[in-house]
Amino acid sequence: MASLLGVSLLARAAITADVMALTMYVVLGLDMSYAAAGGVAATLTAGVALGGPLLGRMIDRRGLRTVLLATVVLQVVFWLSVPILPYGVLLGAAFVAGLLMVPAQAVTRQAIAAMTTAGHRRAAFALESVQGELSYIVGPAVVILGAAMMSPGVVAWGVGAAIAAGGAGIAWLNPPLRAEGEADAGAGRPPRREWLGTGMIAALTMAFGTTTLLSGVDLAIIATLEEAGQVSWAAVVVAVFGVASVAGGLIYGALPRPLPTWLLLGLLGLVTIPAGLAHDWPWLCAAVVGAGLLTAPTLSTVADAVSRLAPASVRGEATGLQSSAQSAGFALGSPIVGVAIDASVPAGGFAAAGLAGLAAALTGCLLSRRSPARTRSPLSDLAPGLAPE
Repeated sequence: MASLLGVSLLARAAITADVMALTMYVVLGLDMSYAAAGGVAATLTAGVALGGPLLGRMIDRRGLRTVLLATVVLQVVFWLSVPILPYGVLLGAAFVAGLLMVPAQAVTRQAIAAMTTAGHRRAAFALESVQGELSYIVGPAVVILGAAMMSPGVVAWGVGAAIAAGGAGIAWLNPPLRAEGEADAGAGRPPRREWLGTGMIAALTMAFGTTTLLSGVDLAIIATLEEAGQVSWAAVVVAVFGVASVAGGLIYGALPRPLPTWLLLGLLGLVTIPAGLAHDWPWLCAAVVGAGLLTAPTLSTVADAVSRLAPASVRGEATGLQSSAQSAGFALGSPIVGVAIDASVPAGGFAAAGLAGLAAALTGCLLSRRSPARTRSPLSDLAPGLAPE
């Protein structure tokens, strides 16, 4: 497990930095506008969102190594080509690269579900969420530092090399994606209507709501500090947020009992709203600690719920859907919160992000209560106590 998390961290840190690397290349290498850079980032993100379920389904059918090696080859070709591609071609190539991005996050989650027992799974997913937070702290920072020291084309090559190395490392480890008792479950794929029910839709809705909130918080932090003339301190505030999330994930993993996903997301939304009262960077650092402490636990419970709700034979497709829901949340969170900020004040951005999280939590709670009860159902991971033991 430790070796898988280590190799996966390399791939995930590079993947979280890919948008930053492409932005740097378009702005500094091609000498184009930030709007043009945003177009490349949007096509890459759209590809990732659409490709998640596709790659998951391919893993279910073709096996892990085949899919990983195919995506590694594609990533090598794309990132080596970035410095020589004209902008129009880069747009299309970025979409294809996103569509066939190395599925490090989804594979790690599938492996955790297969390699852990029910009693240890929540702690393992909390550790995976901590890994995700570390990747968001490290990846973009390394790219920004690299761009200050070398050409943006070389930075793009470095990101591609890290993605390929991480994917190849996971393929070499070839972790199991089904537990021993689930081996026979792969004999046939159940129809989607049997597993993509209200419980799974609730989990995906909350996955979407969580990342919508997180993406909006990032933008609200920048807007608040820009108004205060302290935008250079944004990196410090984001780092505090990330460290708090890491601490929250470790604490949550050690708790004896889980909390409902909808409750964690609802609390995350509630503590996000008053962060808008902070007007300078020291107070903003203090204000985001509460949201940070709840971020990794919320993400981990979503991942745990999806893994339990999906039969083993379709777990790849289900985790791909989760990745797509989260990618969609990241893509839509900034525009939604941006409209709120433009229409009011930076504090309105925190309010909009928090309300988006609350809306997703309420929807998830209502859908969870409608989900048919089963004996020790995965529904209990969405809302413990709603399903009978």
